[in-house]
Amino acid sequence: MTHIANQPALPARCRALLVALAADALLGDPPNAWHPVVLLGGWMRLGERLAPRGPAARLGWGAAWLIAGAAVTAGAARLLPRHALAQGLATSTLLAYRGLDRAVGAVQAALEAGDLAEARRLLSWHLVSRPTDELDADEVAAAAIESLAENLSDSLVAPAMAYLLGGLPGMAAYRLTNTADAMWGYRDARYEHLGKAAARLDDALNLLPARLSAGLIALATQVTSGRGAAAWRAARRDASRTASPNAGWPMAAIAGALDTTLTKRGHYTLGDGARVPSAALIREARAIVGAAVAIVVVACGVAAALPPYYVEYQ
Repeated sequence: MTHIANQPALPARCRALLVALAADALLGDPPNAWHPVVLLGGWMRLGERLAPRGPAARLGWGAAWLIAGAAVTAGAARLLPRHALAQGLATSTLLAYRGLDRAVGAVQAALEAGDLAEARRLLSWHLVSRPTDELDADEVAAAAIESLAENLSDSLVAPAMAYLLGGLPGMAAYRLTNTADAMWGYRDARYEHLGKAAARLDDALNLLPARLSAGLIALATQVTSGRGAAAWRAARRDASRTASPNAGWPMAAIAGALDTTLTKRGHYTLGDGARVPSAALIREARAIVGAAVAIVVVACGVAAALPPYYVEYQ
């Protein structure tokens, strides 16, 4: 027996994701007062203010607050219209490629102008949470390149995958988890127990996106410079050198792609290339990541063009 099945979710979501990527490229982030990630951050700050004392109590509270927030954000996302334009515009607010590229580009411009103090300030303001006052120019460039690669996964690939698999509710829940990890995921007296659930869940949700991001970097590098194999080798060899089970994958891939060595003092060294991180390498890294984003757009375009109906044979 033959029958016509309903429209698959993947092509529809890919069409919405194309709208989202276009909106992000053209419009960028909404004002902070209305930015969903800022609102999610407010939820996490409220949770910290209300958190009880004591390790066990804070551990349970952190997990419960995260689950409640994910349920609320997913429920709110479910209320939005299902057509591609509304879904795409809403989805664009949970992506951050344009903002990421501009932030990295600002650090690049400061280094090109020879203004190390401004490059350090911009790096600390937009891209990293660690102190930057004593970083050399090559360390500033390395940190910007690392942040660009890591956030390809965190700010684009992972939320896009969450949308394709779980729709806008899944993407909203992912974004809350990622925000919770960014705010609470520290191993210190203040957050060790409160943020443990957020850190572990974020690690789990990013296992596949981080590795896919490394693959995208390798593929984009092959297209742009023919060094795709070197990028993938570096990712496989060096990814485990970071404390995070995920961040090392795209960062090591970009190190191999650029034939450079990215070092965070006292923490890790990724890659073994001789080229010194610089403003010029930041520019190359931005081109590679831009090519990776273009590959995502092409893949979404192909999937979005699938027929709206398909035939099943039984």
